[in-house]
Amino acid sequence: MIPPRRGPFRAGDLVQLTDPKGRHHTVVLEPGKSFFTHRGSLSHDDLIGQPDGSVVKSSGGTLYVALRPLLADFTLGMKRGAAVVYPKDAAQIVAMADVFPGARVVEAGAGSGALTCWLLRAVGDGGSVTSFERRADFAEIARHNVETFFGAAPAAWQLAVGDFDAGARSLPADHADRVILDMLAPWDCVQAAAHVLVPGGVICCYVATTTQLSRTVEALRAQGNFDEPAAWESMVRGWHVDGLAVRPDQRMIGHTGFLLTARRLADGVTPPPRRRRPSKGAHADEESQAQVNS
Repeated sequence: MIPPRRGPFRAGDLVQLTDPKGRHHTVVLEPGKSFFTHRGSLSHDDLIGQPDGSVVKSSGGTLYVALRPLLADFTLGMKRGAAVVYPKDAAQIVAMADVFPGARVVEAGAGSGALTCWLLRAVGDGGSVTSFERRADFAEIARHNVETFFGAAPAAWQLAVGDFDAGARSLPADHADRVILDMLAPWDCVQAAAHVLVPGGVICCYVATTTQLSRTVEALRAQGNFDEPAAWESMVRGWHVDGLAVRPDQRMIGHTGFLLTARRLADGVTPPPRRRRPSKGAHADEESQAQVNS
């Protein structure tokens, strides 16, 4: 993995400039260039050589805090093709899918590369991330964003333009410790995920709607190689703190998507039956067919 940059700012560094109102501007330092806003200009040469965490002044007198951006900041401001995975969801994926240093991860689709950056950081030098993206234009955006954040293409990363189902089936069995699916129809890829996952491995799916969530869970149950899936969503609410004025922010990051995980069982193992009975009407199609047959 490419090591993080430390010490004074250098040419080629990403720098995040924060104005007094908390607005962020991310620039890549280039000698001779300047950053322009309606509040004046700021020469890149004035930043190069300054320590991380400096305060600099524009030609218009506005003060900016200059810091190397965190990955959460970078992903929210990156160039987008597909929608990015929010940091709150990326953190849940890394944690709840148990993406560990040295893990072999297969991902679909790469989108804008936001989640890919988090996965690459989590697996480290000893791991690998293989990303499948169906759209060539999205793949190029993902490649650009990943290389911009890390400074170069990480050696642990492979990006393939193509369909996950066919790509995963072309990989050896038990090739991956984790499979991450961020796509429109993950239920179509359950068989391929089972093929590529090691026994005990984790599949994690990120979907936007309850219909997608339901179809994916039922596909995992029907496939027969996974234990009972777990599904959830996360919401983040900031707080305003100023002396004794402590209150929740008026805006929050609410629903962005649903997450679900399941563990790959050993070959030849039959999952035990669920003890919790489904609620009445949960499987309306099955009940209607049963009434027709009776």
